[in-house]
Amino acid sequence: MFRLDEGLNVYLHRAPVDFRLSINGLAALVQHGMGLDPFAACVYVFSNRRRNRVKVLGWDRNGFWLLLKRLEEDRFVWPSETDVPMLTVEQLHWLLEGIDIGVVQRHPRRTYAHVG
Repeated sequence: MFRLDEGLNVYLHRAPVDFRLSINGLAALVQHGMGLDPFAACVYVFSNRRRNRVKVLGWDRNGFWLLLKRLEEDRFVWPSETDVPMLTVEQLHWLLEGIDIGVVQRHPRRTYAHVG
């Protein structure tokens, strides 16, 4: 079963794509256009020109998953490459919910060697 676990890498394709592309076309775009492995344990996110549709492509052991979300009236807020170079699963959920992830910032993760 395909799962969006927290450690999953999420790659965002910046330019709009032709949504007539299906699994084979998007996998070729991942491999040749993005220079990434479409069979890796990652998901790849694509949008159309109007930003009202998103496709998510992922590989799961023996086959591809292709998820599609279509908005009826709204648009997805697509981050620029300078804002977010790669997404977390949480940011992917935010993107799909319509949250501008380029603006959202959380406190940095801190590690300490000792208490006090």
